[in-house]
Amino acid sequence: MTVDTAPAEVDVPSTAERRFSQSMVVSGIRCLLTYLVLPFLLPVLGLSDSVGPALSAPIGLVAIVFNVLSIRRFWRADHRLKWPVSTVNVLVIGLLCYLTVGDFIELAG
Repeated sequence: MTVDTAPAEVDVPSTAERRFSQSMVVSGIRCLLTYLVLPFLLPVLGLSDSVGPALSAPIGLVAIVFNVLSIRRFWRADHRLKWPVSTVNVLVIGLLCYLTVGDFIELAG
């Protein structure tokens, strides 16, 4: 009786697709919080305007990291959709950079 010690084969394309989905979810959560939840919830709770950017800036940075990891995973897997997915990720990263810089400017001001 022999024991197979070879590592289990990983389905890299589905992992890449899952990473893309995760990055889009994190980016979407950031937008939901920044533009729908926080502008209405914070005043009701009596919190200052600086709390919104203080929450959304770190979430934006995390979303950028998730998007970069998504791009890396698609390219490492040589996925057939690596160019369209990378294009979407780069556009989302650009938007997140713009919004996150705005959050930091608002916090500094």
